[in-house]
Amino acid sequence: MKISQALDKIDEKQLFVPAFQREYVWKRDDAKQLVDSLIKEYPTGTMLTWETNTPPELKGSHKYNEKQGAVRILLDGQQRLTTLYMLIRGDLPPYYTAPEILNDTRGLYVNVETRELEYYKKLKMENDPRWQNLTDIFQRKVRAKDVVRSLEDRGEEVPRERDDLIDDNVKSIENILDREFPEQTIPVKASIREAIDIFYKVNASGVSLTEAELALAQISGYWPQARDIFKAKLTELEKRGYTFKLDFIVYALLACLYHSGSNMHFLHDQKNDGPIQEAWKKLGSQTLDYVANIMQSHAFIDHTDEVNSIYALVPIIAYCFQQDGHLTGLQIKKLVKWFYYAQIRTRYVSQLPQKLDRDLKVVKDQPNRSMTCCRSSRTSGPLKSARTSSSAGRFRTHFTR
Repeated sequence: MKISQALDKIDEKQLFVPAFQREYVWKRDDAKQLVDSLIKEYPTGTMLTWETNTPPELKGSHKYNEKQGAVRILLDGQQRLTTLYMLIRGDLPPYYTAPEILNDTRGLYVNVETRELEYYKKLKMENDPRWQNLTDIFQRKVRAKDVVRSLEDRGEEVPRERDDLIDDNVKSIENILDREFPEQTIPVKASIREAIDIFYKVNASGVSLTEAELALAQISGYWPQARDIFKAKLTELEKRGYTFKLDFIVYALLACLYHSGSNMHFLHDQKNDGPIQEAWKKLGSQTLDYVANIMQSHAFIDHTDEVNSIYALVPIIAYCFQQDGHLTGLQIKKLVKWFYYAQIRTRYVSQLPQKLDRDLKVVKDQPNRSMTCCRSSRTSGPLKSARTSSSAGRFRTHFTR
């Protein structure tokens, strides 16, 4: 499929992005690298689509109508195609709104003589007609002859060779629209679960998605509203100074349901639909706010930028979830002490899943005990410990009656 055809299919409501796909996360440098490869006619990967007449929940406002027949669902290649849509159309694709675009990659400029790509720099570009907005070239608002005339008006000589070079470079940009975007298609007979499984396998072979993001894609497949519900809660917490990403919610759910930090595949099966929604009712309406209140009122942590790893909160969330949000003053004091030592020892800066596994096992094995920690082996009282280690030294998690 040509790039121009892919963009047309988006406009014609024939190609959609499913709700379980992650958001647009590319940055400006990613966009520059993509365009540079396209201009030089380098390979830029393929896209994976699923042709179906029973599509999952879709991103954006469009609601599928069975009268549409089979449509294409974009499973892999969304970051590239979204980038191209913004740069070529100069607008956002219909499946996104402005607040959802964290990095707006529009406004990329190209030097039509050197093919250098940069985002606008006034001193460098203002009086140099060779620098043109890439979108203007795609939309034929600027042609090679316009650049040549502007150079000549400035008194510059433009011999035949230079004229041809500028013309060839502009054409190489315009020809991107006709470049083939190789497409692999999952057949109509595939189910939603099968399509998501393929999506997972394709992404698991690379580094484009984290395990938590892949798990979220699976969750969104059987619970379409999950991503929007989680994002709404994250927005609410951010207003209080606590900024998290969606993968933090996935870690919290995995911790509360399975006392694990590494076994993300536990969340992939549709049998989790009921348990996850039930767990979220308590986690979203009670536990997350309860932990935020403890951190602000007892640990005096007003913002997440004051901590070296927000994932130290995951065992605390699991513990409070397990205790139904009813901790004694002593339990809170020891919980806060544990958190401080986790920060001092930078416990979760590396080997996050494995360290969460160890600490969450302690939470699971000690359901009615309070949580604290200490630096040395000299402790008082009837303590039981689960020993772990980090690059900073020994770290112990204790539970006591």
